[in-house]
Amino acid sequence: MKRIALIAPFFGLLTLGWVVSGSPWAPPQTPGVSGQGKMKFKLLYAADHLPEEAKKVLTGAHGGFAVDLRSGHGETYFALKGAGIIQISGDMKSTKMIPTAPAMRDTNLHNATIWHTDDAGPFLTFPGTESASVFTTSLDGTLLNTLATPPPGVDLGSPQANDYFMGAGNFIPTDTEYMDGLLYMTTGYSNLDYVLTARVLSTSPFKTAWNDLAFGGRGTGPGQLGTGHGITIPPGTKRIDVADRPNAEIDRYTRYGQYLSTLKTPLGSLPCDTYYLDNYLVIGALDGPDRSKGAPIYIYEDDKLISTVMVKEDLGLPNFKHIHNAVMRKMNGKYYIIAQAWNPGDFAILEQVN
Repeated sequence: MKRIALIAPFFGLLTLGWVVSGSPWAPPQTPGVSGQGKMKFKLLYAADHLPEEAKKVLTGAHGGFAVDLRSGHGETYFALKGAGIIQISGDMKSTKMIPTAPAMRDTNLHNATIWHTDDAGPFLTFPGTESASVFTTSLDGTLLNTLATPPPGVDLGSPQANDYFMGAGNFIPTDTEYMDGLLYMTTGYSNLDYVLTARVLSTSPFKTAWNDLAFGGRGTGPGQLGTGHGITIPPGTKRIDVADRPNAEIDRYTRYGQYLSTLKTPLGSLPCDTYYLDNYLVIGALDGPDRSKGAPIYIYEDDKLISTVMVKEDLGLPNFKHIHNAVMRKMNGKYYIIAQAWNPGDFAILEQVN
């Protein structure tokens, strides 16, 4: 009996040492909770939280979210082909449809961006992967501007990009951002894979024109892209982050397209886009290193991975095999994640577990 009593503590110490040493072993998740440390989440709302028009076409979801960060707001916008623009209220308790022009409602809008100038806006900008257009609207859905494929002969600031459109190359914008009078657009679904820019000439009336700044380009070298999928300007910075999906990395550039650095994501992951809030970075991934499981949402703190949220595996939402976009909200001191799945499409809002 004494011998058994001595062996049990010994094995306990061995087990403790195994965990602390950084082994991949981890204790089982609490049922209905996913993530690690302070960034654990549970399901708050699922697809039944959406308007009926949206639910009818949700399985075809292939887009992303824009959050209104102005004080007193917090509304989130996204679009679904066949339904149009959807608004999630600032407190996330309700959703509603926004009247949407047919040219936008009946095509795929691959992501969403909200922006404003010092004297105008806010505006919503959506990249149309099927329509070869970038659409800008007011918050009430009024279509203000359509930026079409660059015409042959326009100077885009890169000989490769200029030659591409001289040869009738296709324009497939996958995401947009706005900074200091410029719209930045990733084109990772085309063979070009450059970040292109257009100048906002005026907002009343709304006018845009192609600009002579392009950077990135398809390749594996520093600053080149395998599929430039999502583009983000971290709040309070002039830096541009591009999610390079097949290369499992986030490439970072100056506002002038000069390559700065790369943040690597777990080997084998397919990062679709990035979102920043406080000192956190949220990355929705189309796939993770283990293809037998659903895709992860990665949460970084100061560029260090601190939590991996598995919506399908841990939270029991079977359609979350691939995650196309995820953004973070903060309300009353608690963090939330709004996520969208792809192929099949799905929707969820997750709540931080204290």
